[in-house]
Amino acid sequence: MEEINHGKYKLKSILKDKALELGFQQLSVADYRVLKNEIRNYNKWLSENMNATMNWMERNIEKREDIRQIIPEAKSVIALAHSYFTGNIHPKVQQNESGKISRYAWGSDYHDILINKMRLLENEILNFEPSARLKSYVDTGPLLEKQWASISGLGWQGKNSLIINKNFGSYFFIGIIITNLDLPSDPMAKDFCGTCTRCIDACPTKAIVNDKVVDSRKCISYWTIEAKPDIEIPDGIATNSKNWIYGCDICQEVCPWNKHKPVITSESLFKSRLEDGSLLKKEIENMEQQDFSRLFKNSPVKRLKIAGLKRNANSILKY
Repeated sequence: MEEINHGKYKLKSILKDKALELGFQQLSVADYRVLKNEIRNYNKWLSENMNATMNWMERNIEKREDIRQIIPEAKSVIALAHSYFTGNIHPKVQQNESGKISRYAWGSDYHDILINKMRLLENEILNFEPSARLKSYVDTGPLLEKQWASISGLGWQGKNSLIINKNFGSYFFIGIIITNLDLPSDPMAKDFCGTCTRCIDACPTKAIVNDKVVDSRKCISYWTIEAKPDIEIPDGIATNSKNWIYGCDICQEVCPWNKHKPVITSESLFKSRLEDGSLLKKEIENMEQQDFSRLFKNSPVKRLKIAGLKRNANSILKY
């Protein structure tokens, strides 16, 4: 038994070192559990139509509740944090002159970058234990990632629903690896939001309707990323979008935990291809398909399509 325990701790130590080497800020582990309370809250959110048109969120509820519907012998969940903060800031411009893009989308698509790094972590696990079963996710499957990140101690879920880490704020991506290996778990992170309501107060469209509850129908990020290009952005959203034309960082910008110099990413592919994370209105108006394809090749913005970007600019930058 002592030899088995030693092996588990050794593997976790190897993984933590490898994760840091790959540019992750933290690796934490949670024991297997069924997410009964979490799925109850999730289903309530769905029942109130707060997922808007994102119908895919209604599928595979049983897998979201119980990861043993994914790997039947699952024992541990490995959660990873990778900063995307570049240190740059959006320029101060006159209203309507340019549109801002959320920091997470300034560089290349995080899905591909993180999953490639996580494959290297999987290799470390398989080298140590060839019989290991593994399944990795980067916002790509039926998993309650934020809930697992919180349970693992990666951070606590803030009032804006995002995961916040005491040491490096909330400007980070989450990666999850489910495994049948029984790894030593970490304690759940303490919630340090306290009585602070800065994110709730700052949201210009009042999308944060309760503690940890965001109504997508009121969220700038939903309307500028997820809403199909042929769906018109409501005036009540467009007039309050503060020049955000792809995503929105307002609730993160006002968070005190992001004021303490968030860790600047070491990943060069996350560096901004737009220099200051914004696009001039006239650039968007004159943009052709080939310009869009060149500028946003391998970028999260690519999935918006040029029609969506022009829709956003026409709706938001006219006020």
